[in-house]
Amino acid sequence: MPDSISTPLLKARREVIFVDSQEQLDDAVTKLSSYKGPFALDAERASGFKYGQRAYLIQVARADGEIFLIDPAAIAPNAETPPFTDLARLLKTDTWILHAATQDLACLAELGLIPTKIIDTELGSRISGLPRVGLGAVVEHFLQLGLAKEHSAVDWSKRPLEQGWLDYAALDVDVLHELSQLLIEDLKSKNKLTWALEEFEHLLNFRPKPEKPDRWRGTTGLHEVKNQQGLAIARSLWLAREALGQKLDVAPGRLIPDSSISYVAKNIPASRPELANSKSFAGRASRTYLDTWWAAIDEGKRSRDLPPLKLAATGIPNHRNWPSKWPKAHQRLICTRHFVTQVASQHELPIENLVSPETIRQICWVERETATLEEIRAELASFSARPWQIELIAEVITEAINKSSTFEIEKNEEAAKS
Repeated sequence: MPDSISTPLLKARREVIFVDSQEQLDDAVTKLSSYKGPFALDAERASGFKYGQRAYLIQVARADGEIFLIDPAAIAPNAETPPFTDLARLLKTDTWILHAATQDLACLAELGLIPTKIIDTELGSRISGLPRVGLGAVVEHFLQLGLAKEHSAVDWSKRPLEQGWLDYAALDVDVLHELSQLLIEDLKSKNKLTWALEEFEHLLNFRPKPEKPDRWRGTTGLHEVKNQQGLAIARSLWLAREALGQKLDVAPGRLIPDSSISYVAKNIPASRPELANSKSFAGRASRTYLDTWWAAIDEGKRSRDLPPLKLAATGIPNHRNWPSKWPKAHQRLICTRHFVTQVASQHELPIENLVSPETIRQICWVERETATLEEIRAELASFSARPWQIELIAEVITEAINKSSTFEIEKNEEAAKS
């Protein structure tokens, strides 16, 4: 694609209809039903503002029709699915075109909107070998159009929605049909279309990772807490913040930040006034809900269920410990990464789209001197590698494992990849 100056696209090039009632949604479904072809879809959430990841705006269009901006919060305030039954039924009749589908599939599924076929222009662009795969960069590459992205992080739960925000939202689907067509042609020309189609099919099984029961341990700065009572207080504060965030429908981090929780866990206040006077205990709800935080601290102080300083390890050991404790496994890992990186470079693919780092580690952790191609193929399939990936890397991984005991690599390269 030759370089050219992109034309700024400030508003959608077709009619945009805002939908915020059941009657209007029914009309939108009727109009969408009269058109043909794939559905361009996008969703906007209020990440960092509201509790949870519900959709606050859904954009949908077919190539020859209007763009519908659907307000699910107005139509179904409690995110109930019945109002969207007809839309869900219609959307199952053709392909969805999304950019970075995994960001939107979960919030759409909450409303009963489930795809039967997907084209993901972000994932396809990765496989194509584009160096930048954000929607703006991809649109500029294929369509020579510039997209304004200044509203990407706004609070989409705000009502009424500003006109500039709606213009931005409409643009995200206005370009998807043209973009997907050019991307498919590009993938065909590079003999990568089959790979992309297998990836798109795999997306239909996408589910967000289940939440860990001890999510509180991910609190920023908590690694500096070196005693169990401090961890008990951090856990109690984190759970209190989570419950309050859910009750108020506010992102927990907007109530008190992680740094406040970690500070209190390291410097346990002796009294409520000491907590109130602490400049390091901050956040917009740090004083208005002081009773809540002090009760949580007191509960943590009195807890007999003290959390361990470290959790028992599950799964394979951290690969950073392999060089000293499991040198043979480390050698297999270094050798395999080296060979797989060459394959990724040869085909202009990001290595993480060729095979996940965790899959490589799992295969290299198995204690063995040699491997067969059949074994490696079966192991890759067990980790959900797609046929195209297995075809490209099974043989080189087998070769890498079989050569690992004699493989030599520069120390600086080994250190960098460890």
